[in-house]
Amino acid sequence: MQASLSSVLQASILPAKQRGADIRPTVDQLASLAYDQGLLPADLNELIDLVTTPNFLNQASLVNLIRNLYPATSVSGDLIIKVIGCLGHGKLKPSLTTQAALLKWLVMIQNVVENQNYFLRAYPVLFNLLDTAALRTHACHLLALITRRRHVRPHRIQALLLLSRHTGNDPALTGLLRVYKDYYPEIVVGDATRGKASAFNHPDSQWRERLDEIQRAHAQRRASRSEKPLDAFRIARNRLNGAKDLLIPEVHTSHATENSITLEEIETVDGFVKNLEKIELPNQLIAILSDPLLQKLLLLRPQAQAHLRACNWLNSYTQDLVAGNSDIRLVDILNTLKNYVVATKALPPIFLAFLREMVNVWDGVEGRELVLEILTHTPLADFQELLVNIFQPIERRILGGTPHSQLQILGFFTSLLRRWIVHCLSAEERLLGASESAAHLVAHVNNLCLALIQTSNNLETHGKVLDFYYQTASLASNAFLLTHTQATAVPPATLIYNMFFSASPLTASRVCSVVAKYKEGFQLAMSVANINHTPKHIAEFNSFLMDICNCLWRQRALSDEDANAKGCLVPRSLVQDLSSYVASLSIGSPLGSLFSLSYSPHFSLFAISLLRELEEGVEEQEGLNIKHAGPVTRASLSVLGNRGGINLSWDDYRRGVLDYLVSHDMSGVEHLLSITIGTLRQSR
Repeated sequence: MQASLSSVLQASILPAKQRGADIRPTVDQLASLAYDQGLLPADLNELIDLVTTPNFLNQASLVNLIRNLYPATSVSGDLIIKVIGCLGHGKLKPSLTTQAALLKWLVMIQNVVENQNYFLRAYPVLFNLLDTAALRTHACHLLALITRRRHVRPHRIQALLLLSRHTGNDPALTGLLRVYKDYYPEIVVGDATRGKASAFNHPDSQWRERLDEIQRAHAQRRASRSEKPLDAFRIARNRLNGAKDLLIPEVHTSHATENSITLEEIETVDGFVKNLEKIELPNQLIAILSDPLLQKLLLLRPQAQAHLRACNWLNSYTQDLVAGNSDIRLVDILNTLKNYVVATKALPPIFLAFLREMVNVWDGVEGRELVLEILTHTPLADFQELLVNIFQPIERRILGGTPHSQLQILGFFTSLLRRWIVHCLSAEERLLGASESAAHLVAHVNNLCLALIQTSNNLETHGKVLDFYYQTASLASNAFLLTHTQATAVPPATLIYNMFFSASPLTASRVCSVVAKYKEGFQLAMSVANINHTPKHIAEFNSFLMDICNCLWRQRALSDEDANAKGCLVPRSLVQDLSSYVASLSIGSPLGSLFSLSYSPHFSLFAISLLRELEEGVEEQEGLNIKHAGPVTRASLSVLGNRGGINLSWDDYRRGVLDYLVSHDMSGVEHLLSITIGTLRQSR
């Protein structure tokens, strides 16, 4: 890039006859590099200086360079001033063909300019270019993009009307007049705006796509985002950026006067704050769905009439949708609603009413993810009412007897419960009904999780189920949340046992983590918060708490002899058969010890790996006569020490295994056992 650019700059100051070689291949190479890589600010600045000042390059080379001025980053205001300053008539000005190409370039890069104020300050200069026919089309387009209410003045309206009559109602001028009429409809009257008008679409959509690709790639290389969000203190303009079919009306304020303030005039946060009480409401308030500035205005200045007007528009669309007469795609309106709720973090009742009507004609497939994302913002309310009116109809449409659809519903309820938890955490006082709503939601999802475990008993399902119960566990373990939700049910025992005996050690560890959080919550509720949980919950919880400890630590797996133990709900006849089978294998260990840390299918590899690392460390320092063959038991460790093996106590070995699991991102086992087993709790 630098070599080609340097060659072109040197050739531009020499007449063609004085150059040693033809410069056109180098110009083509530079244009190709600019197309492939884009231009950094320094290179772009040099090329702008080249094309805006007198030089000896031919017209074709200049246009070729201008056509490939792809900025890799945002364009500075200084470059805008350089380009605008070279426009017009004069001996030192570029040719009109070059000026037209530069004006077109300004139109195409207008949205990536750092500061739009440079355009606004140059408005009079650009307006004076309308007299030049060769520049008029692109000048009108650029003016339409940057026009604000303060630019619409009587002398400019008069000049446009006069010029339009002299040019035979030029479509570009007519289009600019229509932009002016949006600001002062009572002034711009007559036949001037009734003729054919330019649509002001983007001059070259392929050029724009290539620019986006270049800037996106450059932003990724710099680990930053190239796409900027909508300006929160400037109205969103869609029509002038080439959108053909408007989904939501734009912000337009008619019947404005010289003393009134409209949203179209607001461009900074200071202007918004100073004129907050004076701003006129736009024509169609449904524009609130897509315009951040209008959202802020109605948030700070709520009006019942404004809400009613927006509701009427959405009701009208709902009726058209149900009747099958709507030209707007459902996915488009859902995407707009999603953007609104994400921006405002609120789901108005009118949206719920719309979704309730929509589900009657919805196929359950189109925009499914959008529907669920919108509903995750459902405010905390009576869950049974929400279930009957919204959630169950949506479930019937989505659930198709496949695990994928069930997992989508589960993911939705997980996100919904997470938002409700955040709402409770941010509330200063106790929320009425929060406890009942949370309990009913958990009870409803319990059945869904049990169905999922039966239809799709795999690692992905276990992960999604445990994601949900991490949220329910936080309800039971957070002291502040316990003041809102005091009756959260524990997970079903069959669900806990099924996932604990799964094939994944990570799943088993996460199950232990959930149970540990519940135990801490119950202790907190009964001691600090002085909240009494029902005996049914305590008895059910203590059963699988004791069974898990029996398996992992006490070597009494599947036993129901201890208080609260249920033997993991395994039938006693099956336990007897398994015990007899294990005894016939003559492995020296009973059935109850085969689910401990040493023998467990989940953790035995970690246990023996720890022992091997300990033996290697001792062997490097002192030497060992014998190594343990595994699995490790209390008796085998004692025998090993007497024969010259590693000297390690049974308790230290088991604590070491727990620490080893923690180091491998499976801290749930250690967490549960350390708050349940007395000796571990004291050492911790």
